[in-house]
Amino acid sequence: MPVTDVKTDVDARTLTITARFAAPVERVWQVYADPRQLEKIWGPPGFPATFVDHELRPGGRVTYYMTSPEGQKFPGMWFVDSVDEPREFTFRDVFADEDFNPIPDMPESRNVYSFTADGDGTVATYHGVYDSAEALQKVLEMGVVEGASAAINQIDDLLAAG
Repeated sequence: MPVTDVKTDVDARTLTITARFAAPVERVWQVYADPRQLEKIWGPPGFPATFVDHELRPGGRVTYYMTSPEGQKFPGMWFVDSVDEPREFTFRDVFADEDFNPIPDMPESRNVYSFTADGDGTVATYHGVYDSAEALQKVLEMGVVEGASAAINQIDDLLAAG
């Protein structure tokens, strides 16, 4: 399993997931840079993602929805702040309605996804900061740790496939 560590700090409003992949940084970066690859791993198993817009550049917008086994759609959106290919990108992640408008009463997070060479592999760090301890607690209760870990753990199969 790629996920090696999960840390939550409600006081600091942070969630950090660390994973290790047996692939170079440039290959792991491509998973996030290519929306068709990202679709294969963004949602946890059984909740495939569809990326509608994918502008992984400063000022870009990424829109997507995950679909439940029952067909219910769960839209989300990133507002990309910075990109340092292939090392890091930062973005604000929000819940959205079906027209990709942010839902104001749902939690949002500011995220840094970073990829560091480690021997012949890559260490990926997924760090999110929430606006409040209550917002972090809400996503924890919604299963963000389990869902994100299950999604990240799918990356190995994608990397092995080529």
